[in-house]
Amino acid sequence: MKTAVVICPGRGTYNATELGYLARHFPDPALLSRLDGERMAAGQETLSALDGAARFSLSVHARGDNASGLIYAATLGDFLSLDRARVRVVAVTGNSMGWYSALACAGAASAEDGFRIANTMGTLMQRALIGGQLIHPWMEDDWVPRPERRAQLLALMHDIAARPDHRLSLSIDLGGFLVLAGNEAGLKAFEAAVEPAQGRFPMRLGNHAAFHSALQAPVAAEGQAALPLALFGRPALPLIDGRGQVWWPGADTQAALRDYTLGHQVTESYDFTAAIRTAAREFAPDLFVVTGPGNTLGGAVAQALIAAGWRGLASKAAFQARQADAPLLVSMGLADQRGLVA
Repeated sequence: MKTAVVICPGRGTYNATELGYLARHFPDPALLSRLDGERMAAGQETLSALDGAARFSLSVHARGDNASGLIYAATLGDFLSLDRARVRVVAVTGNSMGWYSALACAGAASAEDGFRIANTMGTLMQRALIGGQLIHPWMEDDWVPRPERRAQLLALMHDIAARPDHRLSLSIDLGGFLVLAGNEAGLKAFEAAVEPAQGRFPMRLGNHAAFHSALQAPVAAEGQAALPLALFGRPALPLIDGRGQVWWPGADTQAALRDYTLGHQVTESYDFTAAIRTAAREFAPDLFVVTGPGNTLGGAVAQALIAAGWRGLASKAAFQARQADAPLLVSMGLADQRGLVA
């Protein structure tokens, strides 16, 4: 049996190729029906209907009030599908809204309560849609860490943020990428000042608000008013948050967990790189398992491991050689890798 840290993906991972993911992989029809009931009670289209649509619609499926529920359910279904005779989960973490999924996977919220948290926050963010996000790399295609480049980009960000009426801050430290959040003036100024990279960056993230920034303070306040303490429990598995901090099983942390989830996690930067570094160094798993939907988070996990110098990894080539010899990273959204753990 191999030990594994499970990693829950965030927004932007349920796309056209993921349409039908719940129908193909969700292992508990009764649970899915209960989640659909939550959506119906809120006057929202059910996950089953969204997932079963004839075609993917960016304007429908990528909306925060729909995407959050779809991604949460796909993640939870994959976690429930893990073959516990082959995989022993030693910790759980997530990226951005994947934190809500991680709460349920780690047992810090029931499946239904975790869904209520994810669906409510996704709906509130969509309703407000304050600011936006863009993503830009600080590593090149070889994934060799270049800390001086990262420092230059952050210095540019701080320079822009100091200008009148410009808001710009680090939203997510995402492996070899920086995700920035800001208002239109701040985002446009960064796009105009930075040197284009790899033919497609800096890239705006559609249907994304200024997540993990002070601009989300009104959304945090609404979430705190809507989501009671009773939704949060004690984790049954170690849970690594967006600061790289571990929430240990059995600790009396419900109030603190709610405060973090509906406070810091919403309005401050999310350090996914630190979460992966903690996962590697604290738990030293045999595998890092990224649940579906999609497989876009795998590269960021690998880059975070390289940045941490995990097991001598120093480049993309070194990581790929390690993967070919004995897989370290398993993406459940890929059919050929899913069978290794599900």
